[in-house]
Amino acid sequence: MAPKNYCWALIDAIREEMERDDDVVLIGEDVGAAGGAFGASRGLLDAFGPMRVRDTPISEEIIVGLGVGAAMTGKRPIVEIMFMDFFGLCLDQICNQAAKMHYMYNGAFKMPLVIRTSTAVEMGIGPHHSQLLESWVGHVPGLKVVMPSTPRDAKGLMKAAIRDDNPVVFIEHLALHRNKEDIDEGELLVPLGKADVKRKGRDVTVVATGLMVARALDAAETLAKDGIETEVIDPRTISPLDIDTIVASVEKTNRALVVTSSMKQFGFGSEVSAEIMERAFFHLDAPVQRLTPPFTPAPFGKHFDEYLNPNAGSIADAVRAMLK
Repeated sequence: MAPKNYCWALIDAIREEMERDDDVVLIGEDVGAAGGAFGASRGLLDAFGPMRVRDTPISEEIIVGLGVGAAMTGKRPIVEIMFMDFFGLCLDQICNQAAKMHYMYNGAFKMPLVIRTSTAVEMGIGPHHSQLLESWVGHVPGLKVVMPSTPRDAKGLMKAAIRDDNPVVFIEHLALHRNKEDIDEGELLVPLGKADVKRKGRDVTVVATGLMVARALDAAETLAKDGIETEVIDPRTISPLDIDTIVASVEKTNRALVVTSSMKQFGFGSEVSAEIMERAFFHLDAPVQRLTPPFTPAPFGKHFDEYLNPNAGSIADAVRAMLK
């Protein structure tokens, strides 16, 4: 077992899969010579050469289109879109081509494509680089959507995504890239579509994603000092959503809070809330609550983060309010 940060866990996952399967290729802006815009593909060009690690022009539509074509013809491409904010430039390739190809051709084509992207929530770099848009792609049938919160999950989910025969949107929180965790050496696969109960509890269920998972766990530690036991669930996969694990928890705790760093309006938290209300309504002792940033573009400057985004204190306050 060795400590790895989130970024290196992802690099290790890609390297291992490229060593295992010659059809795995990496395509994107600055993924080669520069080692990735955030250092997240360091060493891969030297290890596998320019035929398998290919830099591209700055054109998100072309990058994803290359991936779609490569996947149709037998490769397992990983394409990188530097920020999720740029998905507006390539949504046709993602939602109308990659997501629908298997369906439209009655299974004649597989689409083993990983679309790797990042969100810079809480990094203070403004409205064009700070959006988390998981609900955009989670709304599209044919796409799988993954958002790991820990280095171990990042590695295991990336390896599983590369081996999947369906298109997978893989979302990374850049604010997590330096977080470290001990990871077992050797093969590590985390199944897509399976949530993880990060902490067991009896009084309230907190469903948290990405950056919010660690904050929910910190809040749970604080609440435990007051005798409040919080169950924290990390869905890990946004779509397909493991709603069964969430519902089973709510049936035990009778309360649910959903915490995200994306917007409340028409968002992932709304979907989880609706599923709980439909499937566990008679187990609830209080309405399902959502805790999210306000419905506004992200300003420049890190000093806004504490006001804009949920933190351990606001999560603990929300739980206490529900228990009243």
